[in-house]
Amino acid sequence: QVQLVESGGGSVQAGESLTLSCVASEYTGSNYLMGWFRQAPGKEREGVAAMYTTSGSTVYAASVKGRFTISQDTSKNTLYLQMNNLQPDDTGNYICAADGPIRSTLATMTTLLEGNYNDWGRGTQVTVST
Repeated sequence: QVQLVESGGGSVQAGESLTLSCVASEYTGSNYLMGWFRQAPGKEREGVAAMYTTSGSTVYAASVKGRFTISQDTSKNTLYLQMNNLQPDDTGNYICAADGPIRSTLATMTTLLEGNYNDWGRGTQVTVST
């Protein structure tokens, strides 16, 4: 089981940026699926971005494509989510998730579904005000 700890959340104004980090207890040597999800009060948890650690293949939800970037630093066992031009609708608890080792290497929209992930962090809160 992979232990995941997120950080980097905060309160920002619309149009500003934040970078989230997720430190994983296991990362190198095998292929993992890593993802970022978010959940706003009263709403379903939704997949935001995901990537396979070996191939680097990525996928983004339509609502964040072009504004968010998922990346990794394998030397630090860390997954990142760079969020630019944040909007009030981006407010929520951002949660890191993982699954692996895994064979697949191509990220598609179905990769953003919760059922693909076994390990979850507790999340870091992002609040965007106008």
